[in-house]
Amino acid sequence: MYAEVNGLNLYYETHGEGTPLILLHGGLGSGEMFAATLPLFAEHHRVILPDLQGHGRTADIDRPLSIPAMADDIAALIDHLGLQKPDVVGFSLGGGVALLLAMRHPDKVGRVVSGSAGIRRSATYKEILDQQGQVGAAAAEFMKETPMYELYQRVAPRPEDFPRLLDKIGQAMAQDFDYTEEVKKISVPTQIVAADADMCPPSHFVEVFGLLDGGHRDGGWMGEGRPKGGHALAILPGLTHYNVVDSPLFAAVALDFVDKKD
Repeated sequence: MYAEVNGLNLYYETHGEGTPLILLHGGLGSGEMFAATLPLFAEHHRVILPDLQGHGRTADIDRPLSIPAMADDIAALIDHLGLQKPDVVGFSLGGGVALLLAMRHPDKVGRVVSGSAGIRRSATYKEILDQQGQVGAAAAEFMKETPMYELYQRVAPRPEDFPRLLDKIGQAMAQDFDYTEEVKKISVPTQIVAADADMCPPSHFVEVFGLLDGGHRDGGWMGEGRPKGGHALAILPGLTHYNVVDSPLFAAVALDFVDKKD
């Protein structure tokens, strides 16, 4: 299905029944990125699975790829579908979009899970930043053997746009960002999730939890010392940025958090 939002013909799928839950995929992927865990999410939820701008079955439009703009797209999709404060779970790029939704549209979302998404560019390991600096149209030929290329060629409305997507992703990743001050103001219950061997060190995600009032005191027998906003942190063992979203652990901690209704 498609929704016309913000000048974008945004593709989305729905799976399962129950309270609404939006899943947001990572960069150079699509909703198919959740194939391994979708049955777990859809068991008790109506899962909405969009393809973000320029990804999967959503064709690109004439604007830069930016996480704030993508967050606004999902907010518009929520309005388009008439959803009442759906929970949002995102991974990597989608984790950033989920976090920006919590910042920019707190009235439109319920609980938010931000997976494997740092809040400032400098937190990413230098070797990863160096690799990201090589992403662009010139790399398209070298990526023809990758799952990302195979997916794009199979589902994209304009498969020939793959070099353009690489250019835009590369430009987006080169932009500096720091959401430290914005994170402090998040009012939506938010869970920070990461692999223990992610693109940023575990200490970064602990720092983000600290900005959300976490880790400053004992939690107390009755949980009275937990973060005041209902926030949480999960560092998942034995995983990396490249397989955490496939792990049942990711689905388990995300579902445990979103299903803790006040």
